[in-house]
Amino acid sequence: MYWPVTLLGALAGLALASIPGALLGGVLGQVLDRRLKLDSWASLRALMTGQGLPARDELLFVLLGRLAKSEGRVLDVHIRQARSEMQRLHLDEAEQRRAIEAFGRGKEDSVGVRIPLRRLRHDATQAQAILRSCWRMAAVDGYIGLRERELILLWGKWLGQTPADVEALGESVEPRKAPAMPSSGAYQAALKLLNVAADSEPAAIKQAYRRLLSQHHPDKLAGSGASPARVREATDKTRELQSAYDLVRQRRGFR
Repeated sequence: MYWPVTLLGALAGLALASIPGALLGGVLGQVLDRRLKLDSWASLRALMTGQGLPARDELLFVLLGRLAKSEGRVLDVHIRQARSEMQRLHLDEAEQRRAIEAFGRGKEDSVGVRIPLRRLRHDATQAQAILRSCWRMAAVDGYIGLRERELILLWGKWLGQTPADVEALGESVEPRKAPAMPSSGAYQAALKLLNVAADSEPAAIKQAYRRLLSQHHPDKLAGSGASPARVREATDKTRELQSAYDLVRQRRGFR
């Protein structure tokens, strides 16, 4: 494995400032190699020529996958939202397959997005469409988390949008409201399902919810040979936990 920018940085530093310059140039080059995921001369050439970068629609689904994974596990609502975006874009079967693969790569944080986003800086319409889709994905689980907001603001910056413009695009996206919960019985049942008390701190409730979600999420059955019935059961349990958490969160008034 080669680190091309590391080598170039070291050579440039050597030419400019002898050994200390080579060391500094090598360190800075290695930072760029790692950040841009460059591990060969071929990867550097692909970056410089635009080859190997995701197409626009694929780029969108890389971003959506990254948002879905940014605060823990990818939920069913995230996957449904991704499919909704595919329908909105009228993707054909082959394009949908590529979008699904891009969504998966986004979840694994294996694709650099800064350069392809910066290439769209002069296409305000496309940039804003991407950011609206990102806000929709961030809001689909009922609230927009801090990490999700930070990512969207960063991507907006790379797309040439001001923070105020990025936030304005998100104002039209209302997080999905939790189901109505008029009865105290439903609230008590939700607390019991989450195994928390009515006076538990919000942080403890969030921790309990995430622990249970991790235990029961159907993703844990992937590749285990589980029967369709078990997968459906895990999916239903996950939905129950999501509804219970939304109910408790709304009643207690935290995000």
